[in-house]
Amino acid sequence: MMAAATANPACAKLPPLTSSFKSPIPISKSTLPFSTAPQKPTHYRYLDVSCSLSHANSNPRSAAAPALTQTTSRSHEFVSRYADDEPRKGADILVEALEREGVKDVFAYPGGASMEIHQALTRSNIIRNVLPRHEQGGVFAAEGYARSSGIPGVCIATSGPGATNLVSGLADAMLDSIPLVAITGQVPRRMIGTDAFQETPIVEVTRSITKHNYLVLDVDDIPRIVSEAFFLASSGRPGPVLIDVPKDIQQQLAVPKWNQPLRLPGYMSRLPKAPSESHLEQIVRLVSESRKPVLYVGGGCLNSSEELKRFVELTGIPVASTLMGLGVFPISDELSLQMLGMHGTVYANYAVDKSDLLLAFGVRFDDRVTGKLEAFASRAKIVHIDIDSAEIGKNKQPHVSVCSDVKLALQGINKILETKGANLNLDYSDWRQELNELKLKFPLSYKTFGEAIPPQYAIQVLDELTGGNAIISTGVGQHQMWAAQFYKYNKPRQWLTSGGLGAMGFGLPAAIGAAVANPGAVVVDIDGDGSFIMNVQELATIRVENLPVKILLLNNQHLGMVVQWEDRFYKANRAHTYLGDPSNDSEIFPNMLKFAEACGIPAARVTKKEDLKAAIQKMLDTPGPYLLDVIVPHQEHVLPMIPSGGAFKDVITEGDGRTQY
Repeated sequence: MMAAATANPACAKLPPLTSSFKSPIPISKSTLPFSTAPQKPTHYRYLDVSCSLSHANSNPRSAAAPALTQTTSRSHEFVSRYADDEPRKGADILVEALEREGVKDVFAYPGGASMEIHQALTRSNIIRNVLPRHEQGGVFAAEGYARSSGIPGVCIATSGPGATNLVSGLADAMLDSIPLVAITGQVPRRMIGTDAFQETPIVEVTRSITKHNYLVLDVDDIPRIVSEAFFLASSGRPGPVLIDVPKDIQQQLAVPKWNQPLRLPGYMSRLPKAPSESHLEQIVRLVSESRKPVLYVGGGCLNSSEELKRFVELTGIPVASTLMGLGVFPISDELSLQMLGMHGTVYANYAVDKSDLLLAFGVRFDDRVTGKLEAFASRAKIVHIDIDSAEIGKNKQPHVSVCSDVKLALQGINKILETKGANLNLDYSDWRQELNELKLKFPLSYKTFGEAIPPQYAIQVLDELTGGNAIISTGVGQHQMWAAQFYKYNKPRQWLTSGGLGAMGFGLPAAIGAAVANPGAVVVDIDGDGSFIMNVQELATIRVENLPVKILLLNNQHLGMVVQWEDRFYKANRAHTYLGDPSNDSEIFPNMLKFAEACGIPAARVTKKEDLKAAIQKMLDTPGPYLLDVIVPHQEHVLPMIPSGGAFKDVITEGDGRTQY
């Protein structure tokens, strides 16, 4: 569903790709910190792949296919630590292959089957390892790195339980179309299949939750496999790729061949081509005939923000965003309808319900957006542009479809509009006025609870004090939806959340990855007490690495979203959703400040609304990491809400846990 970087139609005719093919993603620094060892430089040309991340809807896997263009004007000099004909261990070949892909940071936790890789990492003067305290923390951090930068994240784990601890992160990256390369150690080849100590068939375990995976059986294949992995992860619809490396391969001495061709003829032939002019003309015609058009944009547009803004400027069409598409179009813009879907704004869902033309760009018609499929945009002609052909017509049949990078499609559409715009006489002022009246009638709002702090207010204050410029990560639950509703995202890659999988425990490690990828940025993990405690051990990583991650913990002592459903649909019967100490429910339990204290991180607790603004300002002003424990009432509900499987007519806009249903 994403439309992001599509392959140049000429890519199928390119000469054989070689592993001199460089990182699919432009690296922020133009040169690597090369070794000064007097070795003979290796010159190589490479394909420059501009990557784009994909997210679409809550589960955006349709992402950006890198546009493949061969560049001969640019050449990199990579100076190896080894002479060209000098044998070195497979682990050293693997690490150098990562260096050649432009990798600067990895998130790796060592174990018996991956020790050789870690030993090789200590010999690299290019790659920094940020040591997580759990493999799941490592893979979520790699995701935060990728989501916030567009560069593939890299995580490394040992065999057996280390590898299986990556599973949630790989599934999350698959569903949200995040470019990720995961490397796992494996037992020696002769022991595979014998139920050896710490052996799991991780390739089989992860086959359905990775874009592709490899079991390395020949040390000479390492350079090619690493190049292929990075290309696959970031081209077409991005996703995770796993490389499983047996320990004897890591220890084997070999002389690497860095110019092996990539063996991906089938994949290359299936990469989307540039959109046809006739299809784009047809879309412009539908736009000109429409009276109530609306844009429905998702994670597949993350790389196409400028083109989308230009399209809106040329047409004046209002924009509704999926959870994964937040920030693609500025929420502060008057044409923004903010988020649509289950917890989207009334006016965004109204616009889709009443529209006569739905422009679905880089989305996958996820169930959390559509609700009852037959009722979703039932009056509208549908135009669907996505990088992944599997998404087109999967859930909702479009009237016009384009399988292409959204960026290329929007560039083509904008060119037509710039040429013909004056003759089209596009005027949607009546439609916009209708939606503006809905904005006034049904604004995002919240209740007050005496002196208690409304969680939405805490996010509004954070937005105000950071000027809307922070990178925000979240866990999963009520706090996640409030962060999506009440923080004003104006740029892509500001918003990091587990959309399709909905993995609790995502927020803290994702913030680590974002802080590593964006030194100097303000990074805030807006978390709930349930999600936070799932990866609380990563406080140690934040302290040791001295990462300036701020944690705004909305603590209601409950699994808030499940409690909300209990209130609405289960007569408020509490079924194991209270996270405090039942024998002493007047006290906050556990004491989150003690976790911070144990890791040497400054922390504070705030319980009254009048004290909140000063407490958040202090959090932002304190150098390094900081935890602010904000105590909020558990009775608050995320509204609006369209019940699962419901339609716009079923929207709920009133009530909370103080009401009986």
